[in-house]
Amino acid sequence: MSAHEEHSSEEQHIVSPKIYVLIATALLVCTALTVAASYLELGAWNAVVALAIAVFKASLVVLFFMHIKYSSKLLKLTVGAGLFTFLILVGMSMSDYISRAWGSF
Repeated sequence: MSAHEEHSSEEQHIVSPKIYVLIATALLVCTALTVAASYLELGAWNAVVALAIAVFKASLVVLFFMHIKYSSKLLKLTVGAGLFTFLILVGMSMSDYISRAWGSF
């Protein structure tokens, strides 16, 4: 069996250049939004807005430029498990950081 026949059994999805241009434009717009938000005085919400925009941009990169949107369910599960592990580690780190002041009474 040739290499071409082996790859033909897998479903391949070809993304058009128009999608890449749209995603790149969205990333540039989100970058401009991040810069604009940094000039606004939102108090404690500055970090929240910046992180929300960053999460949206990271999602676009993972879904489209890393082709996770068109990949198998197993690969999507792997990405989800990695994200879940990251959130657990951040949550544990934040719980340690928040609880440090409790011992200084």
